[in-house]
Amino acid sequence: MSLPERHKKQLRRLGHARKPVVIVGAQGLRDSVHAEIAAALLRHELVKVRLAVGERAARDAALAALLEASGAELVQRIGHVALLYRRHPERPRIVLE
Repeated sequence: MSLPERHKKQLRRLGHARKPVVIVGAQGLRDSVHAEIAAALLRHELVKVRLAVGERAARDAALAALLEASGAELVQRIGHVALLYRRHPERPRIVLE
């Protein structure tokens, strides 16, 4: 499911002031990183992730794997920071207009 542009715009506005919650380091994506991102998405729905992984191709691959594993939508990516959104299945906190 792809988010419409108006929802992405609203989520970018909400995510602007947030700090990265999870940092993916040089070791890449481990099970602990996947678990932490899943917990953060469940708790906050909208999460910033810093990808401190080498080159651009490695960051792209890590981000693609992260999105696939978490089931989240990419809202925005600027350099090493990605903004991810996944609606809470039972109690959504963010109401998309």
